[in-house]
Amino acid sequence: MTTEEINEHIDFAKEQMEHAIEHLQKELHKIRTGKASGSLLEGILVEYYGSPTPMSQVANISVADSRTMVIQPWEKSMLAPIERAIFEANLGMTPQNDGTMVRLMIPPLTEERRKELVKKAKHLGEEAKVSVRNARRDTNEFIKKAVKNGYPEDGGKEKESLVQDLTNKYSEKIDHFLDSKEKEIMTV
Repeated sequence: MTTEEINEHIDFAKEQMEHAIEHLQKELHKIRTGKASGSLLEGILVEYYGSPTPMSQVANISVADSRTMVIQPWEKSMLAPIERAIFEANLGMTPQNDGTMVRLMIPPLTEERRKELVKKAKHLGEEAKVSVRNARRDTNEFIKKAVKNGYPEDGGKEKESLVQDLTNKYSEKIDHFLDSKEKEIMTV
């Protein structure tokens, strides 16, 4: 095996680690912190003429204040399906329909709920770290196999060290995201 093949494998591992970080960011973004944000409704599908459609494609979603969101459908007939979709999403909020728009009041988080959300965030972070470590393991196995098949041993050690540095770098990124999310969740 050549240095080029090993480098390609390391690049692939780096891509996998990057994907783990991206996935973690998306999942952390979904954890609500007691503040109104359009991201709370991301991924909620509304029944629109028989087909599930993202809410953002059937209504204008805006944040009125830090605890209130306003969903203004483009067609009045969409009020009931939007309400139903919010109920089914189990967000822990009750939509209020005034005949022209739907208001969502975001309840303040209790201390207990905040701690649960932090625990959930840490669990997501651990999953991301497992993905990063799996990428490291796969790459190190590939490097060891290359050394067995004639690749210089000191070159193999050098590449393994490079992979470990990548692993450390991505683990630190994960810790950074978790720390900032925990501060965000615990801030009243």
